[in-house]
Amino acid sequence: MAQGDSKSPRLLCPSSKLQAPSRPQVAAKMPKVKAYELRAKTSKELLKELDDTKAELAQLRVAKVAGGAASKLAKIKIVRKSIARILTVYNQKQKAEARKQWKGKKYMPLDLRPKKTRAIRRALKPEQKYAKTQKTKTKFSNFPMRRYAVTM
Repeated sequence: MAQGDSKSPRLLCPSSKLQAPSRPQVAAKMPKVKAYELRAKTSKELLKELDDTKAELAQLRVAKVAGGAASKLAKIKIVRKSIARILTVYNQKQKAEARKQWKGKKYMPLDLRPKKTRAIRRALKPEQKYAKTQKTKTKFSNFPMRRYAVTM
């Protein structure tokens, strides 16, 4: 049954070969995107590129159903990874902007705080850890550590 499914779109849609010259231009126009190139772009440019890449993915999926060339089917993986890269860079930019906005404030959203282990987050801060009560302070000042001068 799997063999019949793979052959049936090619037999049913011979006209897809006539439309082939217009589609490869779209598939070939967007090469694999690089993260360092994306970081140089603004948020609006990233969103525009994301829309273009998603449109390209939709066209490639249509070509897959219509029984397109093997090169187009292989391109789907590259385009999906490109979309993931664009979204990753966009989200990193958004988070960096939010961190700048919340810097210096008393409270910060949980997702912007430094990610530490649960135990470290719950541990006492150094100033709390070394804090002494008033009674302990007076005891130390009244009875300081004895110093001995040893000569040989």
